[in-house]
Amino acid sequence: MASLNELRNGLVIRLNDIIFTIVDCQHVKPGKGSAFARTKIKRVSDGAVLDRTFRSNENIETVRLMDHRMQYMYRDGDGLWFMDNETFEQHSLPMDFIGEDLKYLKEGETITVKMDGSIPLALELPNFVELQIVETDPGLRGDTVSGGSKRATLETGAVVNVPLFVQNETRIKVDTRTGKYVERI
Repeated sequence: MASLNELRNGLVIRLNDIIFTIVDCQHVKPGKGSAFARTKIKRVSDGAVLDRTFRSNENIETVRLMDHRMQYMYRDGDGLWFMDNETFEQHSLPMDFIGEDLKYLKEGETITVKMDGSIPLALELPNFVELQIVETDPGLRGDTVSGGSKRATLETGAVVNVPLFVQNETRIKVDTRTGKYVERI
């Protein structure tokens, strides 16, 4: 349990059996009345951000999440199979749990899964991944109407804008946070 003074950015808490991360915390001590903390909390399961005020007499349950490095092995129906790099145990995660990150995930890639005991709560991809282009139009010299970029389909099915000089079968680095091309490898 945490008191009002222990609230800070990045702390993971449980409210009504839902796990949240504190994104922004401001401690307020008004002239009259008791102190309180005005916070923005992010629900770990879906990323929704809520405003919440905690009073000085409230006790907040803290949660200790463990980071597990896991390697993506294969897809089986509606689930994806991962292997824990330390214990070599295999875990199946549903595709809807991974969500939009699925388009940057390829077999053999290592990711971080945040877990509360044995329950996976969140998935973190590396900031940058290297993927191969499987289909793109040839770049035409002088064609700058489209801003000097073209669409390319990657080996995972993701579609990104790349410069005109990038060709098929080229390996590129993509920023998973923004979904944008970074460089050719």
